[in-house]
Amino acid sequence: MIHGQKTKLRAIEREDISTFVRWFNDPEVRQYLAMYMPMSKAEEERWFEEQLADQSSRIFAIETHEGVHIGNIGLHSIDWKNRKAVLGIVIGEREYWGQGYGSDAIRALLGFAFGEMNLHRVYLTVYGCNERAILCYESCGFRHEGRLREARFSDGRYRDELMMGILREEFEASQSEGGR
Repeated sequence: MIHGQKTKLRAIEREDISTFVRWFNDPEVRQYLAMYMPMSKAEEERWFEEQLADQSSRIFAIETHEGVHIGNIGLHSIDWKNRKAVLGIVIGEREYWGQGYGSDAIRALLGFAFGEMNLHRVYLTVYGCNERAILCYESCGFRHEGRLREARFSDGRYRDELMMGILREEFEASQSEGGR
């Protein structure tokens, strides 16, 4: 288990699949994710089986310290040669939005990624209109690295996608400063 100040990260389990399906069939939860189609339990079960065999991804359940499963976080497209990975996160339980659980889970995962997995760089993409997520990523030390103009289609229009990243030394510096 990976511990943050407000969260703990654990391996996802087969028993979590029904929760994933509920989250990803909620349009408000799904609005800023790459997935845009409702998901069946069979599709999610197939995805889960693929994750067990995929050595380039590590996905964790985000739980409160009280044991409430509120979201998922993961490292994807792990590139062991270049020591980098793509971060993805979703807080599926809406009542936990805007309370710092996402940023705490990100900091915990970054500590693991840099300290245990020996990664050098973690990066992500985010809709330019997802202000809450952008503020969260900035508070965790991610820096803006670029803009892909009109790269994603959502809600009947094209939207910019921002690229953000953080290097190990930037994360370590933010930790020695007492966090952000």
